[in-house]
Amino acid sequence: MTSELIVDVAKDKVSIALLEDKRLAEFQQEGRLAHYAVGNIYLARVQKLMPGLNACFVNVGAERAAFLHYLDLGLQWPWMEKYYSQTLAKKRYVPIDRATRSEETCGKEGHIQDVLKLQQQILVQIVKEPISTKGPRITCEISFAGRYIVLMPFGDKVNVSSKITQRSERARLKQIAQSLKPKGVSIIIRTVAEGCSAADLEQEIKTLYEKWETTMECAVEQAGSNGPVLIYEETSRAVGMLRDLFNPSFESIHVNDAEVYREIADYVSMIAPDRKGIVKLYNGALPILDNFEVTRQLAKSFGRIVSYQHGAYMYIESTEAMHVIDINSGNRSKKNDGQELNALDVNLVSADELAHQLRLRDLGGIIVVDFIDMEEPEHRQALYERMCENMSHDRAKHTILPLSKFGLMQITRQRVRPAMEVKMEESCPTCQGTGTIKSSLLFTDTLESKIDQLVHVHGIRRFTLQLHPFVYAYVCKGLWSLKRQWQMHYSWQMRIIPNQQLSYLQYRFLTPDGEEVDMHEHAEIR
Repeated sequence: MTSELIVDVAKDKVSIALLEDKRLAEFQQEGRLAHYAVGNIYLARVQKLMPGLNACFVNVGAERAAFLHYLDLGLQWPWMEKYYSQTLAKKRYVPIDRATRSEETCGKEGHIQDVLKLQQQILVQIVKEPISTKGPRITCEISFAGRYIVLMPFGDKVNVSSKITQRSERARLKQIAQSLKPKGVSIIIRTVAEGCSAADLEQEIKTLYEKWETTMECAVEQAGSNGPVLIYEETSRAVGMLRDLFNPSFESIHVNDAEVYREIADYVSMIAPDRKGIVKLYNGALPILDNFEVTRQLAKSFGRIVSYQHGAYMYIESTEAMHVIDINSGNRSKKNDGQELNALDVNLVSADELAHQLRLRDLGGIIVVDFIDMEEPEHRQALYERMCENMSHDRAKHTILPLSKFGLMQITRQRVRPAMEVKMEESCPTCQGTGTIKSSLLFTDTLESKIDQLVHVHGIRRFTLQLHPFVYAYVCKGLWSLKRQWQMHYSWQMRIIPNQQLSYLQYRFLTPDGEEVDMHEHAEIR
């Protein structure tokens, strides 16, 4: 299997697509100004104690206060609280290995009001982004994730991923980590570290510990501040995804922004110097997602109804609390062997597509799937095993239950950010929602008048005109095409390219630096 990562950096958002054997496997999209990413660390104040929930709300600067449960304080909270209070009061950073360790632990039966007080300053880390009406979920157990290890201050343990099964390798990694780790921190060795050299582990432990020191130095500088302060920002979503997914199967990483390209290239050079050539800056004329067929696959994969092999389809309905998925055979051809085997065939194919959809949309929480009814116990077991096998490649923590007597499969999947939703239906950009448009016969005349206005009124001669592929084909057809005529009359520096993301009669003018020029009838250029 070969993997490609496509990073589309637009003016207002960043889209990241993971292709496996040219098929879209994961897609993430976020605003460029979004900063409540999982992993960010804040110096924040307790805003409200909720004894009834054994939790509190903490102001981290989000629209809604963040939620901190008593159990998320961590067993080592007395040690953390003592270290934070002394360090922040002195306004001087003290290395954790020199700090006095508290032997107390935070019992599971304690109460939030006994360990925290209003307006107390604490360090918290985002573990779930705001979802719907809920604010972020946070923890006081700070951690720094690297490619090979996760470093957690306030501890003294070394744990190895359970997915590394070979005893000798587990013992080797644990021995190396024990000899290299600083005092006062715990280390979790990740699955990808299997076969990793001692030098690589040492370098990553050093890098992550430096991040912890920098975070505490920043906290000391901001001690006493009234509002919440971001003191450690997680790496960008593109680098974070690369950190978790990078392996020898990566064939290429395409980025259309020079700054993000340098960031990713530097990271790849650090973790795999011999593979740095796979990072490529995309300068093509087509939008990057169109060029790699991502837009087309998004249109097929998102929406409430998803069709797949031989007419079968699934209906996906999402609510705040759960996702409900209904499997239908559609017009799929029936087997001569009978309804039972046909139902099994449809369900097995649906299980493959379902695992793909859960990962692609990043659906989390409770998921209930209504498969086609089957009577034979061995068929129901075969479906359950097929689903477990498909989900074994999913990085998110999940639990799958066998089919109930009603033919329902229940799945829980880790949810740390809102489910990915790409709206394939939108208000008409041509009529602006009025329901009426000018005759399509006059569309090319409208385009020409816009080009004339751009060149002769506003003095912009170098620009790119993006059109729907069908309209693009019409404008460029023939030896004496409309495109050639417009170039002769207005500007030879004009480019016309297709864009699959545009609707039929939508158009877009772009300057050489990628800025959009609004030339619609309601707009003015200033």
